[in-house]
Amino acid sequence: MATLLLRHATLLATFDDTDRCFEDGALLARDGVIEAVGPTEALPNDADQTIDANGMIVLPGLVCTHHHFFQTLTRNVPAGQNAELFDWLVTHYPIWARLDAEAIRVSTAVAIAELMLSGCTTAADHCYLWPNGACIDDEIRVARDLGFRLHTSRGSMSIGRSRGGLPPDDVIEDEGAIIADCERAVNQYHDPERFAMTRVVLSPCSLFSVSPELMRESAALARRKGVMLHTHLCETIDEERYCLERFRQRPVGFAESLGWSGADVWFSHAIHMRREEIERLGSTRTGVAHCPTSNMRLGSGVAPIQAQRASGMRVGLGVDGSASNDGSHMLDEARHAMLLQRAARSVIPDQGPMLSAQEALCLATRGGAAVLDRDDIGALAPNKAADFIGIRLDTLETAGGAVHDPLAALLFCRIPRVDLTVIAGRVKVRDGALVGLDAPSLVAKHNALARRLVKAD
Repeated sequence: MATLLLRHATLLATFDDTDRCFEDGALLARDGVIEAVGPTEALPNDADQTIDANGMIVLPGLVCTHHHFFQTLTRNVPAGQNAELFDWLVTHYPIWARLDAEAIRVSTAVAIAELMLSGCTTAADHCYLWPNGACIDDEIRVARDLGFRLHTSRGSMSIGRSRGGLPPDDVIEDEGAIIADCERAVNQYHDPERFAMTRVVLSPCSLFSVSPELMRESAALARRKGVMLHTHLCETIDEERYCLERFRQRPVGFAESLGWSGADVWFSHAIHMRREEIERLGSTRTGVAHCPTSNMRLGSGVAPIQAQRASGMRVGLGVDGSASNDGSHMLDEARHAMLLQRAARSVIPDQGPMLSAQEALCLATRGGAAVLDRDDIGALAPNKAADFIGIRLDTLETAGGAVHDPLAALLFCRIPRVDLTVIAGRVKVRDGALVGLDAPSLVAKHNALARRLVKAD
């Protein structure tokens, strides 16, 4: 059995149940699973592979609870730079309608590469349109080739403009075909076992792009199969108006009436929620993917994450799509979560006490693991996955900051990239560079596809 030993970390922050931190810390893993953590002197001296982490802070791999990998191809599109969500979507739908299998594969590789460079080791992706022969299989194959831990969504849109939805009719799918492919994807790819690298989520896109019937059927199928449910909810006031006009209910109440609450459900954004709605969702342990960068970029608002956490809702972080962020940087997302919640306290009620750096990093690790219903990631402890990252503390970016509080320096200072990323005991980033991936060739291919998609307009 293969062993990996990390030694002499300046600080190893476990984020375990007691938040232990070890100076001159070490970690021993066997076959991708942690066997021991503690001071270097207390662990063995030898292993099949040894990593010298002197000068680094080591912590669990970050967990992204909401992304749209395909959107890396439409970053910074001029027509969408200053638009709010509904107008932004209308601008992008015709471009996304030209996606194909190659576009899904290449955008998935770019997004995962960025995530690994930012310290992310597990991500939930939400792809909700599959045109021109693209399918969930394309995304899964790339993630497996790259050795990335993925919760992939069989997303969908079924209500186009002709029936009162927001997307154009040429990007929607037949609901019978959606349900059939959801079941196929779960049967073929979902791994419910501990330390799984691939899990499948059922993810109708939003209340303004699918029918109530599809929401109900998706929930019923997910519960028969034992998989999770995910959708956008309460992202904008426009969405609230749409639900009130079309369904005579606010988004939360309408989602609940369709069976969409509970420990097997999480929503992205969850900004425009009333206190009583938060309390109801908290009582059912419903989850939230907080996406502060995208929320700022689109002017959507500030999510009441402290109230959500206090209610019992499970709260993690997501980068959202790379066309509304426009990056895949999980350390930045944690930094922005901390700063945005602080900035909003003086102008928006119920923001609660200041979010600390430690709390923001907990949202990015243990919080994300809880949202995805995983007890095998998000902390460094025996019988947890050997998913961890390292950041050097002797760089220009951390100069003068890491000497006072190394952990908080990861967010108060701005870290361009992590120096080490390990997933399932395999090194994916070493010395700040991707291992086994030809990044320049990938970028060239990705840029050619991005030009072709957008210029076709």
